[in-house]
Amino acid sequence: MIELHPTTIEGRGIRLEPLTMDHCDDLAAAASDGELWNLFFTFVPGPAATAKYIEMALEGQSAGHMLPWAVRNLSSDQIIGSTRYHDVLPKVDRVEIGYTWYGASHHRSNVNTTCKLLLLEHAFDTVGCGVVGLRTDVLNLQSQRAIEAIGAKKDGVLRNHSLRADGSVRDDVMYSILSAEWSGVRKHLETRLWRHGTKPNE
Repeated sequence: MIELHPTTIEGRGIRLEPLTMDHCDDLAAAASDGELWNLFFTFVPGPAATAKYIEMALEGQSAGHMLPWAVRNLSSDQIIGSTRYHDVLPKVDRVEIGYTWYGASHHRSNVNTTCKLLLLEHAFDTVGCGVVGLRTDVLNLQSQRAIEAIGAKKDGVLRNHSLRADGSVRDDVMYSILSAEWSGVRKHLETRLWRHGTKPNE
C-alpha cells in the first residue's frame, strides 16, 4: 500500500515544492500571467481566491487524498504554477495527476513535459504506484492533446461526472499509465526533452 508525504522533487530546471501558504503571493502572480482564472474549464484561482485555493489543497492533503506542489522555474527562480496528486487510493496503489496549470508565458514550453516526468518518476519509482491516472474536461482539447502526448492511454469518458469552477457539470476524459508501461513512457518523455535541448542533469 502506497504512502505519500510532502517532498521536494527537482530536475531539469524545475523544482516542485510542497505547497504552503507562503506561496500565496507568488501563485497569485503566476495565475495573473494570462488571467487564467477566466478559463472556465480549469481550476485556477483569481487573486482574491488564491489563499482559499491553497487552504483547500492543504485540507485535501491532511485528509490523505491530495498532495499539492508549487512549480518553480529554477532559471528565473519564479513560481510559475501548481500541480498535485489527487484522488489518492492507497489500497490500490493509485494516484492521479491533476489540478495542473502554469502561467501563460510557459504554455507550449518544456515545463509541462518536465513536470509530468518528475511526477511520474516519483509516483512509480519512489512511491511504488501501480497506476497513475489523469483526467481533463471533455471541452479542454489542449489538455487532452498534452496528456496523449505524454503517452497515457485513454480509458474513456465519464459523463456528467464533476463540476467546473463556474458550477456547470462537465464530462471527464479519463487516462492512465500502468506501471508496466512506465519504462516506455519514461523513454518517450526523456526523448522529447532531449530533442528540445533539456538534458537530464539540468
